[in-house]
Amino acid sequence: NYAQIIIQVKDKHDTAHLMEPLQQALSERIPGARIYVRQLESGKAVGLPVAIRLSGQDTQALRSYADRVKTILEGTGIATGVRDDWGEESFAVRLKTDPDRANMAGLTNLDVAMASQSATYGRKVTTLREGDKQIPVVARLRMEERAQLSDLNNLYVYAGQGSQKIHLRQVSSTEYGMQTEKLRSRNQFRTITVSAMPAEGKLASEVMSAARGKLKELQQEMPSGYRLEIGGEEEDQVKSFKELTIVLMISVAAIFLALVFQFKNAIKPFVVFAAVPFGMVGAVGALWLMGEPFGFMGFLGIVSLVGVIVSHIIVLFDFIEEKHSEGEPLIEALLDAGIMRLRPVMITVGATVIALFPLASHGGPLWEPLCYAQIGGLSVATFITLLLVPVIYAIFVLDLKLIKWDDHSAGVEPETAPAQVAVPAQAAGHI
Repeated sequence: NYAQIIIQVKDKHDTAHLMEPLQQALSERIPGARIYVRQLESGKAVGLPVAIRLSGQDTQALRSYADRVKTILEGTGIATGVRDDWGEESFAVRLKTDPDRANMAGLTNLDVAMASQSATYGRKVTTLREGDKQIPVVARLRMEERAQLSDLNNLYVYAGQGSQKIHLRQVSSTEYGMQTEKLRSRNQFRTITVSAMPAEGKLASEVMSAARGKLKELQQEMPSGYRLEIGGEEEDQVKSFKELTIVLMISVAAIFLALVFQFKNAIKPFVVFAAVPFGMVGAVGALWLMGEPFGFMGFLGIVSLVGVIVSHIIVLFDFIEEKHSEGEPLIEALLDAGIMRLRPVMITVGATVIALFPLASHGGPLWEPLCYAQIGGLSVATFITLLLVPVIYAIFVLDLKLIKWDDHSAGVEPETAPAQVAVPAQAAGHI
C-alpha cells in the first residue's frame, strides 16, 4: 500500500529544515513502514537523487551485485534510505506436476492449474446482471477448507476431456521457497536499481563522489553481459549540461559571426569575448557564497550571462571604434570610452540586478540559483568590462599588433609658408 502526504509551510525556506526531524520521528514511531520525507520537486522531476542501475540476465547475480552496491552506499556515511526497487523476496508455494502420472490419469497441466486456482482464488462461472451492473459469480472453496496448505493435496482434479477425477497429491508435489515478486526491465534487460537519499546538509553529488571509487571497482569485476549505470540527479545533470553546452556553443558562434560582420574584423570579437569568463567566475562565486548547488538552473543562469555581458562590452567597444574613426589617439579613446559609457552600463546592469532580487528572495528553490548566478556574474563582469576591456584592447593594438590603429592627427602635415608666384615684368611695373 502506498500513501503520499504533502505538507505546505508558510515559508518555503523552512522546508529543508523540517525534513530531517520529520524523517527521524516517523521512522522511529511507525515500524514496518518505509517512509521517505522529501522536498517536492520543482521543474523536471528527477526522482530519487542517488540511483545506480544494474542490468543483466541472472536474477540472483543481480541481487548479489545490488547488495554490494547497498554496502558501498551505506559505507559512505552520508547516504540514507538505501534500497532497491525489486523489494525483498517473499515465501512462495509451487505445485510441481509429474507429467508421467498426469498422462496416465488423462490429465493435463492446465487441469491441475485450474483445480488449484479454482480452490484458492476462485473461478468465474457466470455473471449476474442487475440493472446496468454486471456482478461476477466466483466459485471457490470455503475459508476453512483452504486455510492450510495440506488441504490442497486433498483436492480433486477433473479431466477436461473426460469424466475421471483424481486427488491432486497423486499427480503433483508441493515445493516451498523464496522468490522475487517484482522484476523490472530496462531496454529489454533485467534491471535492478539501488537508490538512496543524501543525509541532511549533503548533496547527491557528494554521495556519488564518496562511492565512485568502489563502484568503479565493482564495475570492472562484473562479467560480460552485466553493466552498471549511474542514474538519478547525476544522469539528468550530465544530459542537461550536454544539451545546454551545445546551445551555448551555437550561441557563441552566432554572436561571433555577428560581431565579425559588424566590425569587419576577425580579431576584434575576441576582445569582446575576453570579459565573459570573468563573469562566469563571478556567477560561480555567488552560488558558492549563497550556498546554492551548481545545478541545471545555475548553469542556465551562467549560459544566459554570455549574451548580457557581450551586449555591455559592445556598448563600450562601439564607442572606442567611433573615436577611432574620428582620429582620436588610442589612449584618449580608451579613457573617454570608460568615462562616457560608465553611466549607460551601470544603469542597465543596475536595473537588471535590482529586478532579480525579488525573484531571488521569493521565487523559491527553483529560481534562486539562476538569480544568484545572474546577479554575481553581472556585478563582477561590469567592473571587469570597464577596466579590463580597454587594457586588452591596448594590448592587441600596441603589443600584439593584431589590431591596427591609425592616428589621423599624427598624419596631418604642418602648415607651410605662403607660396611665391612669378609675376610678369609689365604687371609688376603696373602694380
